[in-house]
Amino acid sequence: MSTTFIHDNFLLENKYAEELYHNYSKNQPIIDYHNHLPPQQIAEDKTFDNITNVWINGDHYKWRAMRTLGINEKFITGDGSDKDKFLNWAKTVPYTMRNPLYHWTHLELARYFDINDLLSEKTAEKVWEQTQAKLNSDGYSCRGLLKKANAELVCTTEDPIDTLEHHQKLAKENFGVKVSTAFRPDKAILISNEGYNDYIVELGKAANVAINTFTDLCDALRKRIQFFHDNGCRLCDHGLDQIYYESYTEAEVNSTLQKQLANKAITNEEALKFQSAVLVYLCETYHEFGWVQQFHLGALRNNNARMHRILGPDTGWDSIGDYPQAQKLSAFLNGLDSKDKLTKTIIYNLNPADNEVMATMIGNFNDGSVRGKVQFGSGWWFLDQKDGMTKQLNALSNMGLISCFVGMLTDSRSFLSFPRHEYFRRILCNLLGDEIQRGELPNDMEWIGKMVSDISYNNAKNYFDF
Repeated sequence: MSTTFIHDNFLLENKYAEELYHNYSKNQPIIDYHNHLPPQQIAEDKTFDNITNVWINGDHYKWRAMRTLGINEKFITGDGSDKDKFLNWAKTVPYTMRNPLYHWTHLELARYFDINDLLSEKTAEKVWEQTQAKLNSDGYSCRGLLKKANAELVCTTEDPIDTLEHHQKLAKENFGVKVSTAFRPDKAILISNEGYNDYIVELGKAANVAINTFTDLCDALRKRIQFFHDNGCRLCDHGLDQIYYESYTEAEVNSTLQKQLANKAITNEEALKFQSAVLVYLCETYHEFGWVQQFHLGALRNNNARMHRILGPDTGWDSIGDYPQAQKLSAFLNGLDSKDKLTKTIIYNLNPADNEVMATMIGNFNDGSVRGKVQFGSGWWFLDQKDGMTKQLNALSNMGLISCFVGMLTDSRSFLSFPRHEYFRRILCNLLGDEIQRGELPNDMEWIGKMVSDISYNNAKNYFDF
């Protein structure tokens, strides 16, 4: 049993699914156009002392599961030894059945380490030793792991103040995987966030602009967009609860910025108008530069104030939010489109209740100018699992053209997360194979196979201008 869980036809339930996956998807290279990998580690070709350092540290998916099981924080993010942290993760794994962590764990062990044992307390010592031996051998540095994943391109995510020094170094070296970046300027938008004024000072230094007015802020952001563009960046990403689109005047938003910089209180209405103005300016500029814009919408972040104070953000205290999305998103896209300043756009949804909203919204602004110009992005974060991906694929299929979909991305901080592409591809092929078997789709392997290849690789290759 333990040697056959991850097998050639894992998740593939009939011969049609098997043929689609093995002949049209499995060997396609990976274009991972959004992740949070640290570029410094790629530039330095970092190696890892043990499996905890590459697999558990920084992975809030695993941390949440361990906490739920009652594991002490010492063995999660605390000062417990690396081995003890791994042993506690191994203890947790059998309890993750029906959570995607169970599948991901065993896919990653199989694909990177050729380990087919089921991870548990019983096998933990053996797996620790096997992974240790592999990590100490050639081919297991950051770059080696990207090559093992068959990655063709990975796109990390950087703040506008980033120097991009590591990307500049990587651009001069050809190790077989292209590394690019995405512009993430949310800190310049979210004026009510703690530390906003300090951030604006840093942004001004990076752009060599003294930011005292709204015009100054726009000038600084434009300069950083130009800098990123000159260094190969061709897309941005925003992680927002919802799209901001309030009516505003430049005088209003300038006054709001002045109040904020003077440490005076601003109202929620003032903040929303300001955020709307910055977002519109940025998106019009993205259009000018020919970038792709991405919006990750719907997260309710930092719910546990006590643990946020102790551990900070992105440590496992976030959830799905239930924000209203349709009206402002429609007005925002329409406002850009009416000025012919709507660039290629990907919208990611975190609340499954909004899947059909997003799937129909993109169709309003696919104007025939670009194939799949506005995309309903793949299931992400809490939805990058079998049920979430299937629901996203079904909503997109029912209300749009799945054949134009740009496919999967990891959105991960881990160098071992790339089997999520395989996971997605298997789910996609099984979904189509099942409908072929039931007669809902024709047994036209040439055409459906082409569609699978396009979703797995070709659509993304053609969509992004890297």
